[in-house]
Amino acid sequence: MRIVDAHAHIFPQIQGQVGSGPTKGLGYGRMLVGSDEIQLMPAHNEETVYSAEMLLANMDWAGVERSVLLQGPFYGECNAYAQDAARRYPDRLQAVAYLDPWRDGLRARWAAVGSFAAVKMECSVKTGLCGLYSRARLDDPGLRWLWDALEESGKVLVLDLGHIGGEAYQTAAVREIAVGHEGLRVVIAHLGQPAPQIAADAELMRLWREQIDLGRLANVYFDTAALPAYVGEEAYPYPTTQRWLEEAIDRIGPEKVLWGTDQPGLLRRANLPQLVQAAEVQLDFLAEDDQARVMGLNALAVYSS
Repeated sequence: MRIVDAHAHIFPQIQGQVGSGPTKGLGYGRMLVGSDEIQLMPAHNEETVYSAEMLLANMDWAGVERSVLLQGPFYGECNAYAQDAARRYPDRLQAVAYLDPWRDGLRARWAAVGSFAAVKMECSVKTGLCGLYSRARLDDPGLRWLWDALEESGKVLVLDLGHIGGEAYQTAAVREIAVGHEGLRVVIAHLGQPAPQIAADAELMRLWREQIDLGRLANVYFDTAALPAYVGEEAYPYPTTQRWLEEAIDRIGPEKVLWGTDQPGLLRRANLPQLVQAAEVQLDFLAEDDQARVMGLNALAVYSS
């Protein structure tokens, strides 16, 4: 089986900015987020960095063929670093550019990411752009030219829309973009961020299903990054994860779901070989060919240049 991690991160240092303040690596896997310290990675990571070579070593250990490198304001803009890594390891890594569409000088920054095959907008409130800007709307008329340009250039658009019902959870706006730009492939991160509490909340469940149903559009896909982190304090291999995968795949089909980890953050819960094995257990309700689609073939198709 060809295994592709459709959602990974690398960074030579942590130097970002989110709504609660600056982010910074503190050593031994810990980082500062505003005024809060969190354990991002396993404590043996002395410098709290995740280089391309560290990622590749984990990929080799776990039998992962390729990884898609996503960036955002949480770790700090690493476009040049990710692109350099992809150039050095073209058969293993694909770089996705981070783009802030609400900062001044968008057209110049758009031109600067022209060589990337995909662009990510980290819209979430806690770790992304909706925490930095009070009126960050994907349906802003001033961005229409950008969606046109993305489609015309053949790039993939990756969106992190944050927690269910939050300010970044702009399902209607994404539908409008996707319907109006049928040639633009859109990948929504984290399978819409299902969480334990939504099972008992009819409105939150409706909002999650509404977003998942975007996958019924021919050009919209979802990755499963960090899914074990959204199911609460549950032991490996995170059996509740299967409940959300089953419903999502039942609604939109296995060809619209891309396995991803969100490493290195998820490595504090399990190592990469364990995450691969857990995913294979969680997907055991699928036929083997559909498991292969989710675990790698879909990502290879979506991110093909």
